Amino acid sequence: MTDKNKLDKLNLLTAGDFRAFLYDCDGTLADNMQAHKDSYVKTAAEYGFNLDPALIDELAGWPTVAVVNEIGRRYEVALDPEAFGSRKGRIFFDEYITHTRPIPYVVDHLKQHAGRVKIGVVSGGRRVTVERTLSILGIAGLVDTIVCAGETPRGKPFPDPFLKAAAELHVAPEHCMVFEDGDPGIQAAMAAGMAHIRIDKL
Repeated sequence: MTDKNKLDKLNLLTAGDFRAFLYDCDGTLADNMQAHKDSYVKTAAEYGFNLDPALIDELAGWPTVAVVNEIGRRYEVALDPEAFGSRKGRIFFDEYITHTRPIPYVVDHLKQHAGRVKIGVVSGGRRVTVERTLSILGIAGLVDTIVCAGETPRGKPFPDPFLKAAAELHVAPEHCMVFEDGDPGIQAAMAAGMAHIRIDKL
């Protein structure tokens, strides 16, 4: 299916009474999941162990601190989640972020609907990274609110980040549509009582 066909399908699926579109960032708007996986693997190597990047796919959408805690549990290594996460973030920011590319049909969908509905970006990433990513994609000025890791009591797969975005946009959850690429994000959207589209299944 071409990007145009995918965009047409997205427009068809989002034609209901929606007043806010809430997009995940990494893997949904930004084609950068491989870069994030490479950053985690490189950081783990500095800590002396080999990380299977498939674990990062499994935890897509989790806040970085939660991902690091899970890495430590699975690999039975003692990790300071803030220190490990900070190092991973620095590697990504310094070495990979400028290579970020859009997922064209999702970015085009956002551009088409900005100004018609409220636009939110809800990410498990750190705000500095998310804001830089949106700037590289050329859509930072189209986003009405951003919710990032550590800005709610619980992150995805809990509903808190999506509910916070909806509250900031003054839109009821039932009038929000969520765009996600990972299981934790889909679970969070469902728990928030929001419609959702898993964009990597289109």
